[in-house]
Amino acid sequence: MPMRKRNRNLSRRKMLRRAAAASLFGPLFQATSGTVSAQSAVSRNSAPSELKITDMRACRVAANYDYPIIKLYTNQDVYGLGEVRDAGVEGIALILKAHIVGRNPLEIDNVLRRIRQFSGHGRMGGGFSAVDMALHDIAGKVYGVPAYRLIGNKARDRIRIYADTTDHKDPKIYAERMRRRKAMGFTFFKMDLHTNLVDDRPGAVLESGAATEKGLQYLCEYIAAIRDVVGWGTPLAADHFGRLTVDDAIRYAKAFEKYQLAWAEDFVPWRNWQGLKTIKENTLTPILSGEDIFGLSEGFKVHIDNKAVDIIHPDIETSGGLLETKRIADYAEEAGIRVAMHHAGSPIGAYASIHTAATLRNFIAVENHALDMPWWQDLVTGVDKPIVKDGYYTVPERPGLGIELNDDVVKEHLRRPGYFEPTPMYDDLIVSGFAPGGAWPHFDEDGNWCNCVSYQ
Repeated sequence: MPMRKRNRNLSRRKMLRRAAAASLFGPLFQATSGTVSAQSAVSRNSAPSELKITDMRACRVAANYDYPIIKLYTNQDVYGLGEVRDAGVEGIALILKAHIVGRNPLEIDNVLRRIRQFSGHGRMGGGFSAVDMALHDIAGKVYGVPAYRLIGNKARDRIRIYADTTDHKDPKIYAERMRRRKAMGFTFFKMDLHTNLVDDRPGAVLESGAATEKGLQYLCEYIAAIRDVVGWGTPLAADHFGRLTVDDAIRYAKAFEKYQLAWAEDFVPWRNWQGLKTIKENTLTPILSGEDIFGLSEGFKVHIDNKAVDIIHPDIETSGGLLETKRIADYAEEAGIRVAMHHAGSPIGAYASIHTAATLRNFIAVENHALDMPWWQDLVTGVDKPIVKDGYYTVPERPGLGIELNDDVVKEHLRRPGYFEPTPMYDDLIVSGFAPGGAWPHFDEDGNWCNCVSYQ
């Protein structure tokens, strides 16, 4: 082959390789409006390969359910924010500190594998989830991209909110509260439908605590009153029915069918996936569960594989943060199951939910449980206010989660004194009393059990 032609072919192949690389990795490093470019961010924060986690500290905001907030520090003047599940304890995250200090926070999956063994369902998923948020916040800042670009492609610019509303025994007052939500611009609503709303009416409630047929008629009066306010074509969900058997839940679900609820939530505990499946198969009312489940393999998978629910309901502060919740939602999409997101925390967890929801094709709406707290949005800066506008969040384009704490406002609402104070009491590994480097039984980074291997 003539040398000139050979050089042209080499140049053409080089161009094709560059084009392929750009198509694969371009979205991750593409600078967006209002963001710092990836190159300048990396330069500002030194070399990503040398980035190390150096500390974890916390504070707790006194709110309707309290917000435990963590901050991960690094050796390069960049930090990440995360949030433990509402009504949880910051120590659930702080006990993980000794397992991640010294690690590169950009190796998100590897860091999370180290601490997965210390996670669990309910509030016990809060530590792992908070660390995940902080890692994505750091990585986004270092690479100069919003956190959603680290987990997937953007599917939407705005994130729909479902508005939770406090109940009242008078259906008219309850409906008026919902009307105010509608006046705020919301287009998706959820009502708490406690059976005890009617427990003072003769013959309404059984000794078991479930409603009688007469009691169900009374409960339906609340749904009807709110339907008249929000409209019959508007999504309306219901929750908090009390302790029910599967048979009682089926009675409730059938009574609600004519009101075409968006979903009925947690009729029975989430662990009873067989019961949820039975309820689902005996009603037209969509069935939802999952706010207390951690992880795909640990909990959501069995619900999805068995099609036990119509809609899954992860809370990003329990389910595992951005990366794990994305995995859960994508797995659900393959099974034709949609995703709504529970959230009753601070704007930190809200924005972690927003970034994740922005990448989900099967997403419905995310909860906001702080609509009656005027200072909620003032806890953070860096985004346009109001944060909630016409029933939606706007997906931020700033690096990381796109927000920073408003120190002055957060300090005004602390549950106890101390604002990200040093945490030397968590510097040592708290596992069976063994020190780092000791030989002891443990799970390795791939989740396999090792009988006597040095912990590094």
